[in-house]
Parts: sequence; C-alpha cells; structure tokens
Amino acid sequence: MAAAEGKAVYWLGKDTLRVSAALFAENRRRLCEDLRAKQGLQPKSLVLLQGGEQKQRYCTDTDVIFRQESFFHWTFGVTEADCYGVVDVDTCKAFLFVPKLPDSYATWMGEIYPREHFKEKYAVEEVHYTCDIAEVLTNFQPSVLLTLRGVNTDSGSVTREASFEGISHFQVNNSFLHPVIVECRLLKTDMELEVLRYTNRISSEAHKEVMKHVSHGQKEYEMESLFRHYCYSRGGMRHTSYTCICGSGHNSSVLHYGHAGAPNDKTIQDGDMCLFDMGGEYYCYSSDITCSFPANGKFTPDQKAIYEAVLKSSRAVLAAIKPGVKWSDMHRLADRVHLEELIKIGILHGNLDDMMKVHLGAVFMPHGLGHLLGIDVHDVGGYPEGTERIDEPGLKSLRMGRVVQERMVLTVEPGIYFINHLLDKALASEQQCGFINNDVLARFRGSGGVRIEDDIAVTADGMELLTCVPRTVEEIEAFMADRNPEKSFSPTVSSEKF
Repeated sequence: MAAAEGKAVYWLGKDTLRVSAALFAENRRRLCEDLRAKQGLQPKSLVLLQGGEQKQRYCTDTDVIFRQESFFHWTFGVTEADCYGVVDVDTCKAFLFVPKLPDSYATWMGEIYPREHFKEKYAVEEVHYTCDIAEVLTNFQPSVLLTLRGVNTDSGSVTREASFEGISHFQVNNSFLHPVIVECRLLKTDMELEVLRYTNRISSEAHKEVMKHVSHGQKEYEMESLFRHYCYSRGGMRHTSYTCICGSGHNSSVLHYGHAGAPNDKTIQDGDMCLFDMGGEYYCYSSDITCSFPANGKFTPDQKAIYEAVLKSSRAVLAAIKPGVKWSDMHRLADRVHLEELIKIGILHGNLDDMMKVHLGAVFMPHGLGHLLGIDVHDVGGYPEGTERIDEPGLKSLRMGRVVQERMVLTVEPGIYFINHLLDKALASEQQCGFINNDVLARFRGSGGVRIEDDIAVTADGMELLTCVPRTVEEIEAFMADRNPEKSFSPTVSSEKF
C-alpha cells in the first residue's frame, strides 16, 4: 500500500493498478446495509472476522508465502497476516486489530510500524493490538458478535470462525453473517470490476507471450514459468489464481493437469495440441483463462475441426448470456452445439435430441460450463441455501446453479476432450454406444482436448468480454506465425458482436 494524495491506495509501482481502500469501504457499506435489511438483526451488532495466519512448511521454520483469507480481504483489503477486523453494523465503522510484534521482529523482518500506520494504510477508524481485542470489544458493549461460519459449496469445507481468548464472555451468532456476505461477494462493484479487468488484461498478455515462444522440444513447465514471470514482472502478480495447467498432447485431456503427480513435465512435441489454463492474481482478485493451440502454430484438419466446434459453442453461449437466463441452460446449449459439430465431423451419428437424453455431451465435456470469479477463482455464491445441484452427468459438476444476474463475473469455458476412461464407458453403455462411430473416434484418441475459457462480466443486456487473446483459427495462426515480441493483438470481433 502506498499513500497517494493523502488517500490509502494499494500500488506496486510502475504500470501496476492503483486500488483505493474505498473499494473495501464500499464493500463494508454494502454488507452493513444488507445485514440491517435482514430480519432478526439486533442493534449494536458487530461483525467479527479473523484474517489468515502465517503458516510454516510442515515442521520447519520456512514461511509459506502468505495470501490473505478471502472474506477478510473482501472486507478490509489487509495484506498482513494474523489480524482481526470488526465492523460496527449500525455505523459501518471499521476497526482493525494487528499483532503486537516483539523487538526481535525489527532485526529479522524489518521496521515495526505504529498503529497509526495501519489506520492510514487501510483507512479504518481505529487500530488496536490483537492482544487487546477482548478488552476493546468489551468497551464497545456489543449486543452480539456476528462471526463467519458456513460451507463453501465448491470445496465442501467450512469457513474458519473467528475466535480469541475471552470470546466466551460475548454473545455470538455464527449463522447470521455467512449468507449475507456471500450474496454481497456475488455481485461486483464498479471498483471490483476495474481490478478484474486488470487481472484479465495482464493474464491475457501473458498467454500471448507464451504463444509467441512455445515450440516443440520445450518442457510444459517452461511455459508455466514464462506465464508466471510475465504476470509478476509486468503486473505485480506474486500469486497465480490456481495451479497452472500446461497440458500438451494427450495431457490436454487431463482436466486438472499440473498437480504434484503430473507437474507440467512433459516435453512438447511437434504437432501437439496445447491446452494452457492459467490466470494471474492481483491484490487477491483472480483471473482464469484457457488458450488452446497447436505447438507448431498450424492446425491440422482434425485439430481445426475440434477447435472450431468448441469456438462455436463458446460464441453461442456468449451471445445468449444476459440477466435472467439459467446457467444450467447455458451448459445445455454448449452440449448441444458440441454434439451437432461432432455429428458433422463424423464422430457421432443419430438423433441429436436422443443424444441429449442420454447425456452424451458429458462424455466429451464432463465438467461444468463455468463458474463465478472474484477474490476466489471458484468464487462463492454458486449454490445458495435451497438451490440443489442437478444430478445429471456434466451438470452435476456445474459450480453455479443460479439464474444469471447483472454484475456477476463468470468464466465461460466449453471444451471437447478425448478421455479414454469416459470413451470406453460410453462404448460399453447400451444407451450411448449406438451413437458413436468408433472408426472415426479412433482417429482422435490420444489427441487430448480443446478448452476455450473467457472471463465475462454480466451487463444489463448482455456481457462484457474481459479476456483478450487470439481466438479464431486464423487469428491464432497469424499471431503465432509472427514471433515478433512486440506484436500486439486486437480481436477482429468485439464483445458486442457475439
């Protein structure tokens, strides 16, 4: 954070984005307003959140690079570890509690700042030490402390509820806050959208940097390294939003490739299709972009056919998205376009509606169409209380079961993959095997897959496309043919034309 013109601003210098602390003040204002509108709120209620803790690597003294807990960041924008935050629901005033550091900290870690430093840095009303939290809250005389406890519908994990020595002396409600703050995070403010535009711009440029430099004989991890270097050196992004997926050849059909058991370590071969799913994170706000292209820059006829099938479904969804449509219907639309195109290619034959009834689309796209995006790459709010997942192949993996709303930020990521495990199951299924032309399918086995993933912000009558990378076959081949590092890219189709 830097003080710019007397205002609290997060800025990492050079051309990185300046983010005002007003973003978090606005978040707190919205939270308090929505809490006050909810039946059952008591006067003199305080929101109490506990920030993330600094962790060490297993039993060692080696610090893991800290990243703030997401709800705490959304509310306060604090980058330091081991803090607490309080918001007075009646007044929207914010109070920060920071650790009282030992003198030795100044020797090993740097200057110990006074409380006034954090008050100015984060534009909060008061700053106290965490060791004094019980005494300070007692003086506030709150009717109740609203702590955060709820289930993340993507992970199934429960949020960490704030706790401190002496909390048992206060009235605590741990169920009131969670559904309200989740709904606040669901819809992005203008200031949040500016940060997400920035993360997409930098990540888009990083993907293009990879496309300029990829060639056969390189390791997949070299492309991950190049992406991460660009995001950090040009965009100030110390973190990526998730583990980078750099699949080439058959690995491009592994949906969450890049994990410890398969750490982007294959050598890229001439003719491989690459599927690179990577997104940088700035000030805890994420991006999530996937580019698919041939390593040598030239599509084969089969690669082109699959790629253009996925591109067609992507553009069909982008054209259809607007407030009021069901996200599950968008998934079904993508499935339908995929099946139509696979019939044209010759991999499938038969009646399209009958294929939809037996969920044949999920054989080729087993994941959901996309998800909410924000401070978490799989952002909260996908399944509010009372909304159940659709228990059907493909749709059961959909990370959002809601109607699309203005100010949602979503990923649109259709894909077609040739996953042997799923293909073999389909061929063994009496319901599905009759639609598959196995002779033609054999030509595509082992080729991997294609995913096209864009980030969008939902507008009043459609969507704003945040991602800017080459997308058509012609754009990709022209861009990769010219390896000039100064070459820029402007899309030939604007978001308004989808």
